[in-house]
Amino acid sequence: MPWTRDDMAKAPPKTASSLTERQQKWFASVREGLKRDTGKSIEEWVAIARKCPETKQRAREKWLKENYGLGVNRAATILDAAFPETGLGWDDPDALVAALWKDDALMAVYERIEAAALAFEGVTRGPRKGYTAFSRKVQFAAARPYKGAVRLGLAVPPSADKRLEAAKPKEGWSERLKSATTLTKPADVDAGLKKLLKQAWEAS
Repeated sequence: MPWTRDDMAKAPPKTASSLTERQQKWFASVREGLKRDTGKSIEEWVAIARKCPETKQRAREKWLKENYGLGVNRAATILDAAFPETGLGWDDPDALVAALWKDDALMAVYERIEAAALAFEGVTRGPRKGYTAFSRKVQFAAARPYKGAVRLGLAVPPSADKRLEAAKPKEGWSERLKSATTLTKPADVDAGLKKLLKQAWEAS
């Protein structure tokens, strides 16, 4: 599955509104595999997690790994169930978007991207802590704030358009997004960019 480590580290959502069917099944499989592979149910793991002396998400994940050998996916699943009040907001995707795009100028650019992406059939908007993704069966585009501008990743090769460059190794989004461009104003989301979004969507 073309998910980055950051994607997989996030706990399963409390609602499925911001995930594709494929992503929902993947998250469900992590939870269902706990009892089978560890011998403990999610409820038993929650009781263990609540004894953790750490207070930060990453520190708690590390504690579960070092003390119980859990991988990041399962640790995040358990922590989401144990500490829902400190979750990442999967049950409120609009809040995630608002938190990420709090700069008005960047929000104006993002809104143009969102409108263009959601115009295609079967698209799911997937807000994350560090970026906002758009998927059909798999992710085809993602946008994130970047040095006072908006960085847009696309599932098309860099050769598809002169404005594109190869995506950087640590963009944070799906590895399927091979190219990226930096947008500074809403007008940058023009007909040419919408065509590239459509190409990426068709490939997803």
